[in-house]
Amino acid sequence: MTDQDLKYFKKLLQTKRTSIVKDLGTLQSHSMQITSAESSGDLTYSDHMPDLGNSTMEREKAFLFAARDGAYLDQIDAALTRIKNRKYGVCRACKSPIPRARLEAVPTTEICVPCKEKQNKLA
Repeated sequence: MTDQDLKYFKKLLQTKRTSIVKDLGTLQSHSMQITSAESSGDLTYSDHMPDLGNSTMEREKAFLFAARDGAYLDQIDAALTRIKNRKYGVCRACKSPIPRARLEAVPTTEICVPCKEKQNKLA
């Protein structure tokens, strides 16, 4: 992979990372607002049981989204480390170069399509 390719994917991953961090901040502030309102007894809607259930469901969704985004953030950071170590774009299974189209579609990938298909058949 050329230096220009590495710079391109580094910028792409950094942009995705910035977006995820922003989303995590929004989710965190939203879930903290819900939790603060519930703990103080100051619900914005009412004390009606369905409203309480909706609030709990919204908080759980926020936590699930945050967990998903956190895992993706880890994948992005790992990809940025591979770029730094000049190991980005090399399949961890067969050590062959991962095609650019695959990296464009899934920039955090560590595995080429044939190896991924083999992996999926074993699972």
